[in-house]
Amino acid sequence: MKADTMSNPAELSATALLAHYARRELSPVEALDAILDRVRRYDPVCNAFRFVDADGAREQARASERRWLRGEPLGQLDGVPVSFKDLLHVRGWPTRMGSLVTGDAPQPDDCPAAARLREHGAVLVGKTNTSEFGTKGTTESALAGVTRNPWNPAHTPGGSSGGAAAATALGFGPLHVATDGGGSIRAPSAACGVFGFKPGTGRVPCYPPAHSGTLFHIGPMARSVADAALLFNVISGPDSRDWHALPHEVRDWRQGLDAGIAGMRVAYSRTLGYLAVDPEVGAWCDAAVQRLAALGAVVEETEPGFDNPAPVFRVLWDAGVARLLRDMPAERIALLDPLLQQAAARGRELDAVAYLDATGRRSELGAAMQRFHQRYDLLVTPTLAGVSPPVGASWSAPHCLPFNLTGQPAASVPCGFTRAGLPVGLQIIGPKHADARVLRAARAFEAICPWPMPPLTLQEDNHDRS
Repeated sequence: MKADTMSNPAELSATALLAHYARRELSPVEALDAILDRVRRYDPVCNAFRFVDADGAREQARASERRWLRGEPLGQLDGVPVSFKDLLHVRGWPTRMGSLVTGDAPQPDDCPAAARLREHGAVLVGKTNTSEFGTKGTTESALAGVTRNPWNPAHTPGGSSGGAAAATALGFGPLHVATDGGGSIRAPSAACGVFGFKPGTGRVPCYPPAHSGTLFHIGPMARSVADAALLFNVISGPDSRDWHALPHEVRDWRQGLDAGIAGMRVAYSRTLGYLAVDPEVGAWCDAAVQRLAALGAVVEETEPGFDNPAPVFRVLWDAGVARLLRDMPAERIALLDPLLQQAAARGRELDAVAYLDATGRRSELGAAMQRFHQRYDLLVTPTLAGVSPPVGASWSAPHCLPFNLTGQPAASVPCGFTRAGLPVGLQIIGPKHADARVLRAARAFEAICPWPMPPLTLQEDNHDRS
């Protein structure tokens, strides 16, 4: 196969790559080489990847090339490069979870998402950076260092999937598998100007179970909604190891993406009734909601009517961290991020009554949102209350975490840029099990508000100064 004068393969969508493979205009090996070259040139600035398996990926790409030449692609993503956040197990690779206390031993088994992607012929490229055990809103760790925002490397890309978000924005592959325990897909997607989707609870099987239990979701990051839906097709495949997983729904999640949102009842809440929002972020989200109305949605500005659930979330989160570290020797705990140690200490102070009270309040929140969605098809909010802060600052995603508690599907779509050139995201939340509706609304917005990639000259300039 021989590439023609098309765009740099690293900038092509997964959908476009597959079309080029089918027409023998581009080889999976050529696509991978373009992506690896891009990583080599630009990742020294942003530090999106912790580990790249170039040799293993080339072997997979060559095998894919042979299948395409025979006209026998293996599955929906044959030859498409994919990365994994370094909380997820991939056979033959270590899972370091951003921590000095983990080891370099290769994992013997794939997590469900990696297993499904192998079955579909995807090229597994490497692991993207995360904060330690995915427990911070930025992507910085003693193990892997600081991951930086591709629009301005002095700022954070958010977390804890900041490596995946930066890699998505910079064209380090079209598809990235990330995780979200309290906003960790949506927040960095907003900070880096890409699309991120947290599926509803149980839609993407998870194994081994996360320390945060059913707060934890696995989902796609991509530069387009169609690409994310294609990845979602594969990673939502069944896996018996997750007993929380929903029954597998045989469908193509790309179907209906372009059906529009005319007539949908959309509730818009800038603050959720209790949050302060940066005026510039709020103005961009206000404008984005007006665009939804122009598409025919029936928009009403209203609050969902629940109190700040952060205390409920904190109890469940801290209990999970305490369990995660329960059998860890003190000398290893001393190596952990102080915030992680503090969360574990709070978790150890909890009793069963406090934990069960939090689970009860979580149930009440979920029921309240089910009643809310009897009136509204979607809820729309800012993804983040403010813009990406400088590296080293603490950060959280209070608009995101309620919907980890409720298990609702939610996505972040880029909706603008601040005067300083940093991206702003709009969060779209659907009722339980309405994943397709969220994707459809995100695609409707994408169609009228295309999302650019960051200028690579910025990376070169910063690399020259380093």
